[in-house]
Amino acid sequence: MNKIRVQGTFNDVVGNAKRKVGELTGDTRLQVEGMTQQMKGKVENAWGKTKEVVHDAIDNIEVHIDTQVELKSRNSNSDVEHDKKV
Repeated sequence: MNKIRVQGTFNDVVGNAKRKVGELTGDTRLQVEGMTQQMKGKVENAWGKTKEVVHDAIDNIEVHIDTQVELKSRNSNSDVEHDKKV
């Protein structure tokens, strides 16, 4: 979990609490403030998840490329050794 998701979870929880307190006390301003903070938290959490997915995809691509390069290197080394024997 990255910092953005942690911040998003925090804002979601705190916003939800503010909204509920506003509902219990009849404080419309606090309700709106809570809903706004809660929505901000949900957006931050979604953004954080998106960044994680993209980061994981890039890591997987790099591993795939490194594997392909290593395999090609091994193949060309065995071709050279085979040519030396012939």
